[in-house]
Amino acid sequence: MAKNKSGIIVLGMVLLSFLVGIYLYPIMPQQMASHWNLKGEADGYIQKFWGLFLTPLILVGIFLLYLFIPKIDPLKKNLEKFKIYFDGFIILIAAFLFYLYFLTIFWNLGLKLNIAKSLAPALSFLFYYSGIMLKKTKRNWFVGIRTPWTLSNDKVWDKTHRIGSKLFKATALIILLGIFFEKYLLFFVLIPLLITVVIVVVYSYFEYKKEEKGNQNNF
Repeated sequence: MAKNKSGIIVLGMVLLSFLVGIYLYPIMPQQMASHWNLKGEADGYIQKFWGLFLTPLILVGIFLLYLFIPKIDPLKKNLEKFKIYFDGFIILIAAFLFYLYFLTIFWNLGLKLNIAKSLAPALSFLFYYSGIMLKKTKRNWFVGIRTPWTLSNDKVWDKTHRIGSKLFKATALIILLGIFFEKYLLFFVLIPLLITVVIVVVYSYFEYKKEEKGNQNNF
């Protein structure tokens, strides 16, 4: 039942985004702002068709992934163990894109919001939830910290995801802090994220080597 509810929510966002795009198409500018610099100034534009329908199409892709990942993952039984968190993650990803879609539309209709600052709380929430989910994930091929070493060993997977969970939550809080340092907000996102990626990759490698060495000593 939870799965059906999650699918309905995502599908609802898909349909609503298409309806909004169709409704606004006649009044939107031919070239829509789609990228902003660190000062909040628009510095990238795309044709209005893609400005209005690229995000809905991406949402369709997310909806299809949501339907097919549990069916095609060789470790689908493990995916079932944290399905409720996976469902929540898919909803949040779709909601984040949906939110960005409306921020972009509002900006192009004349409401000159600071896109980066408006996105930061949503991005922080997404990262924090990701941290919660990582602690619950079990080894699978699509969701989580998928290095060659985590995918090869359940213990390495679990240990890496416990560390990753803490780091993602910390990253979320740093992003939120970045709201108060508007000029450097991008660095409050990229630097902790880069550090997190490096740490979990290196950590998973050394944990795998430790497990491998322990197994050899047992023979």
